[in-house]
Amino acid sequence: MTDPLSEVIRLLSPKAIYSKGISGAGRWAVRYAEFGQPGFCAVTEGRCRLAVDGEAPVILEEGDFVLLPATPAFTMSGLEPAPVVRMDPKTAPPPEGEIRHGRTEGPPDVRQFGGYFTFASPDATLLVSLLPRMIHIRDVPRLTQLVRLVGEEAARDDIGRDLILERLVEILLIEALRAAPPQDARPGLLRGLADPRIAIALRQMHGDVERPWTVPELAREAGLSRSAFFDRFVRLVGVRPMEYLLSWRMALAKTLLRGGGMALDEVARRIGYGSASTFSTAFSRHVGLPPRRFMRHAA
Repeated sequence: MTDPLSEVIRLLSPKAIYSKGISGAGRWAVRYAEFGQPGFCAVTEGRCRLAVDGEAPVILEEGDFVLLPATPAFTMSGLEPAPVVRMDPKTAPPPEGEIRHGRTEGPPDVRQFGGYFTFASPDATLLVSLLPRMIHIRDVPRLTQLVRLVGEEAARDDIGRDLILERLVEILLIEALRAAPPQDARPGLLRGLADPRIAIALRQMHGDVERPWTVPELAREAGLSRSAFFDRFVRLVGVRPMEYLLSWRMALAKTLLRGGGMALDEVARRIGYGSASTFSTAFSRHVGLPPRRFMRHAA
């Protein structure tokens, strides 16, 4: 059975970039500007406070894991009020060694391992919009172990390092997303996959993308009436069924076109269009460029 979540992550093409140990002691607070790239951290000791813009503040404890697929602005701090130090991750050079906030002497009140990575896909904005804004998970030791492995591998200068990091980050993302409580997520892919009926439709769309799906056909697969299916899909996934299918097809088409060496009629066939001209019209309307010109730009 096709796994839409794994397909989305594979298409995002995550690449590990940076990871470091972070600690804090005494009174401290750091305000990070909006970053746009996915960030993560795992608390390995103690407690701290995290306030992500647009989300309720949370107290992070030992064993907690946080993933921010697009990393909006946020403040990380100790549990006592402190003057805020502002940082912009886009311009600040990565520090050497462990990052220490607050009092520099003595044992820390909190330790964590965190960092960020990038999505190589130019469709990252579209695909990330299907994911929760913030994922906060408790008591999943596998995630902490994976974060440590990412850090250890990132610190090495050995053959196969980049490939191993890519696979580790893919696994980290899948583990985090499948451990995330779907009821806490905003409308998107996780909410849709958590619903047995809508999950059937999503898997059908991903598993047989060449098929000329219609809303009534998807509703039958899901065992719902057309209107009930349409309303439920929009409420849980956040977009209309055909809008989701079109976005997914176009994301796949971009990947095929960037690869080069494939005729337009074959690309069209693989994503469910009967002819290259029909596909070209739909692609141009959706992307803003005809397929051949997109291919030249990608090259």
